[in-house]
Amino acid sequence: MTIHSEHPFATPEPERDPVRRFRGRMPAPVTVWTTGRGRDREGWTIASMLLAEGPVAEVAGLLDEDSELADAVTAGAERLVVNLLGPNQAAVADAFARVAPAPGGPFTVGDWADTDWGPALTGAAGWLGVRLTGHADRLGWTMMLRGEVEHVELSDEPALGYLRGRYLVP
Repeated sequence: MTIHSEHPFATPEPERDPVRRFRGRMPAPVTVWTTGRGRDREGWTIASMLLAEGPVAEVAGLLDEDSELADAVTAGAERLVVNLLGPNQAAVADAFARVAPAPGGPFTVGDWADTDWGPALTGAAGWLGVRLTGHADRLGWTMMLRGEVEHVELSDEPALGYLRGRYLVP
C-alpha cells in the first residue's frame, strides 16, 4: 500500500478549471448559512460571500441550487443566520458541505441555539441575523442569496478560513 500526498481521484492539474483554481487561491471565510426551526432546519456551508457596510448592511452568498438550503429558500424561507465558524469547527463545515458523515443530519454536529433568524452555532466566531431580500439571481452556476443584516453577534474567537482546499486555523 502506498500513501499519496494528493487525493487519488482529483482531476489532474492541467485539466482543472482555471477560474476555479484562481478562486481557490483567494482566502475565504468559512460560514454555514442556516434557516428554520426544529425538524425544518436546513443549512449549507458557504465560502463565496460578501458583506457590505452601508446605511443598511447587506450580505450576499453563492449557494448550490441543488442544496437543501436552496430548497428551503425557494419554498419561502425569509430569514437566515450566517454563522462565521471558529477555529475548532471544521467538522461543522464538512458536515454542512455534505463531505463528511453526520449520522442524524448535520445539525447533530456542534451545538445550536434557535434565534429569530434560524439556528445559531454556539461557540462560533460570530453570526448575522439576516432578512432575505432576494434569491432569484444567478451568478455562474449558483443561486445568489441577498439579504439585509438585522442583527450581529460577535465572540472573541478568531474565524476559520479556507485556502486551496485546506482550512486555515488562526
